[in-house]
Amino acid sequence: MQKQVRKSPFSLSFKGAALAAMLACGVMAAGSAAAQSKPKIKLAYAKCAHCMSMAMVPALAQNVEIEGINFTAGSDALTALVSKSVDIAQVTYLAYVSGLDKGFDLVAVSGQVNGGSEMLVGKDTKLASDDWAGLKKLIADYKAQGKPFRIAASRGNAQDLHMRGELAGHGIDPSKDVQFVNIPNPSDHAAALSRGEVELICSVEPFASQIRMTGVGKHFAYPYDQAAGRLTNLIVTRSDVIKEHPAEVKETVAAVVKLVDGLQKDKQGWINSIVKGTGLDPKVATEALNNAYPDYRMYRTQTKAIAGMMKDLKYVSSDVSALAEKNMDYSFLMSVTGKPKSELGY
Repeated sequence: MQKQVRKSPFSLSFKGAALAAMLACGVMAAGSAAAQSKPKIKLAYAKCAHCMSMAMVPALAQNVEIEGINFTAGSDALTALVSKSVDIAQVTYLAYVSGLDKGFDLVAVSGQVNGGSEMLVGKDTKLASDDWAGLKKLIADYKAQGKPFRIAASRGNAQDLHMRGELAGHGIDPSKDVQFVNIPNPSDHAAALSRGEVELICSVEPFASQIRMTGVGKHFAYPYDQAAGRLTNLIVTRSDVIKEHPAEVKETVAAVVKLVDGLQKDKQGWINSIVKGTGLDPKVATEALNNAYPDYRMYRTQTKAIAGMMKDLKYVSSDVSALAEKNMDYSFLMSVTGKPKSELGY
């Protein structure tokens, strides 16, 4: 007769606990595997007040892991994109048009933030704000004395385009009446104005606010009365990324839309990102955001006008306005927002 072994309650409970632990480990392992398999996207953005908010995008993404990479200028972000070092980039409308002119594979998928441009003169310059007649006379005086009237900007950024268009609109020929000084890094603008190396500068925020608040220079004008208006930033990618990773592009656009919606309600995180990215005083960062306009829409008509203006100003060698319009893909914004493209800038 076989002896019956009675199992202790402790033995049963231990096995139950062991089984539960095994199941929990299985769930954790599955979760870990899912986390490890989350698709990744590299996102480039520039170092300026309205650009630095892009540092917040990775934390807003849900179904994609975004690696944000900060560059000194939007032109560097564009170079990283076309060289396939990154998948998506925040660039200017100007960089988008000039890239198309060079034959680059670029597709615009979202807006981001506009504005951020300001024209400033030296603190001792006897010129009132928006006194364009006075500026024209000052330029004429310099010419009569055989001296160049020097204007600084960062060649290829939105501020450079805004300023040139504004000058032309007020009867000042950018190619004949003034001399341009290219200062690639906008953080060097204040020093150039302070040392008297230039008479006028068109800078980007937060460096424009820094120039004003430190007394190095004073406000002359906001250069938004030209074809580009105050349009500044676009989110662009390549056609191969859209073809191979459409879901990731959509998730990134969704994160940008969340960012813009959030920036319109609360700017503290934006201020923090500027301070962290530039090392500037929080007061300067706060002031800079008075000249920044969050907007995820892409403006088709104005983009074509920008392309035409860039041709007129010899930024580009050909008219790419039709291509600029063709390569604006509204499908991701439409899917994320549920809005027709007629409400998204088309």
